[in-house]
Amino acid sequence: MNEPSKGSAKTVKLAERRVFSQSFKPLYQEGMGLVEQAAEYLDGKGRAEAKKLSRLAATLYAAESMRLTTRLMQVASWLLLQRAANSGEMTRDQVASEKSKVRLDTASAHDEAAGWAELPKDFLDLVNRSLRLQALVRRMDEEIYGDGAVVDMQPMGRRPNPVSDQISLLNTAFARG
Repeated sequence: MNEPSKGSAKTVKLAERRVFSQSFKPLYQEGMGLVEQAAEYLDGKGRAEAKKLSRLAATLYAAESMRLTTRLMQVASWLLLQRAANSGEMTRDQVASEKSKVRLDTASAHDEAAGWAELPKDFLDLVNRSLRLQALVRRMDEEIYGDGAVVDMQPMGRRPNPVSDQISLLNTAFARG
């Protein structure tokens, strides 16, 4: 490894090293595992638990579960793009271009929100884990691609269908060419 000279402006980006090396695999597995766990929970135990909630808590649960799935799909898209770059399926420039469609800014309701205390513990655990993972991915993205690269503040008119954007990202990530 070359050591930069004292006057060198080139710095080592640790997040970039992590993403473009074998140490990316555990992060990728964690993210995809969380996606699977959330889907399993929401389709099974979570559905049953949601039926027991008060109207207020059920409404919050519905809204928060949409935020959770959106957050996880965005993180999964980012991870898939990084994996494609890491394996040589896409260039870093292609990833940077496609990643502009990924938004890593899905917020969550506060624990002080009405009905929050009623939400199932397992659900809250998924929400908190997804927020931590999103924050980690966001920091890595900012370090690799630069400030402002994460949140593309395009007018909503430019993004008429976020699901279509996700499908496009997934198609690009798995495209062979």
